[in-house]
Amino acid sequence: MRKVLGAVVGLATLAVVLFFTLAPGMIERSMNRVTPVALRITPQARALHARLPVADMHADTLLWKRSLLDRSGQGQVDVPRLLAGNYALQVFSSVTKTPEHQNYDSNPADTDNITALTIAELQPPRTWDSLLQRSLWHAQKLDRYAAASNGQLRVIRSAAQFDRLLADRIEGAKVVGAMLSIEGLQDLEGKLANLDVLHGAGFRMAGLTHFFDNDVAGSMHGERKAGLTPLGRQVVRRMETLGMIIDVAHSSHATIAEVLAMARRPVVASHGGVQATCKVNRNLTDGEIRGIARTGGVIGIGYWDAAICSTRPEAAAAAILHVRNLVGVDHVGLGSDFDGAVTTGFDSGMVVAITQALLDRGFSEAEIAKVMGGNVLRVIHAGIVPNEPA
Repeated sequence: MRKVLGAVVGLATLAVVLFFTLAPGMIERSMNRVTPVALRITPQARALHARLPVADMHADTLLWKRSLLDRSGQGQVDVPRLLAGNYALQVFSSVTKTPEHQNYDSNPADTDNITALTIAELQPPRTWDSLLQRSLWHAQKLDRYAAASNGQLRVIRSAAQFDRLLADRIEGAKVVGAMLSIEGLQDLEGKLANLDVLHGAGFRMAGLTHFFDNDVAGSMHGERKAGLTPLGRQVVRRMETLGMIIDVAHSSHATIAEVLAMARRPVVASHGGVQATCKVNRNLTDGEIRGIARTGGVIGIGYWDAAICSTRPEAAAAAILHVRNLVGVDHVGLGSDFDGAVTTGFDSGMVVAITQALLDRGFSEAEIAKVMGGNVLRVIHAGIVPNEPA
């Protein structure tokens, strides 16, 4: 009997070890996929892309357990692929909660898929029941990656660090900047003071909502889809004071309207599409595009099916063209949603595919430089400067 019990305990221990070792990778592989599409990249596109400082406003890589520093055969972003794609800056979002049976139409706020993932990944126990601590853990992870990167990855928290990064790249340094964002301010846990805590940890952008309504604002995918709450209006003002860029991706139409009415600084929609080329409820209307442009902000176009109704770079270029024609080329950029439970036709190492698609659409080299990074870099550089001492 003792031998049998020992064998049972041994098998149970092995099962637990295998679960915690294998489950996180299996989960990610099932959610972040690259299904390659045929790409034709011309020498002209390659030469132009090599001169561009690429910038992307949204990737969810920090949610997953694999190392950001190692080239991976799964997911869509890591430092080697960012360098191959000639990125100057990647914004990394902190995802803290997603609803069960997540969909684009209507989700309750009372379920959460991320808790199980935090446990499976053996994250610190403080993250198991605190959304705030999950974001602070993501910030800690990014700092650790930067410290271990031999200078290839730099976390950007200030305009001075931003300027140094771009100057060093001009001098030939193989380096990429990383900036922290938040996907849904449910991680405030209902307290305005936690916004300062997150800013202190390095977060310089935040989406007000994710796939459900929270105590800051209504989500496009929530049950009520209402606008800003009283706390939400305080949050918007405090973000502008601190130097945190307001992101209306996933926000309800009512929330977007209220934010645009009260905004004093540029607003972004970090990742998504436009209804004119892909009529999905989360995509922006022409009126919302005009409103974001009036603030001086930028719309980030993604590469997955629900954003552009395709995974081909030509479809992303069509959405970009629509924004350019509607409000001007200064208000459109890249917002991939890489590693955000999406399937794409290429990864960050092959983002030259967008450069090629824009050339094929007749964009000038100066316009392409703005779309591929110039516009995002301009808005972020200005947006992370505080309005007044915090």
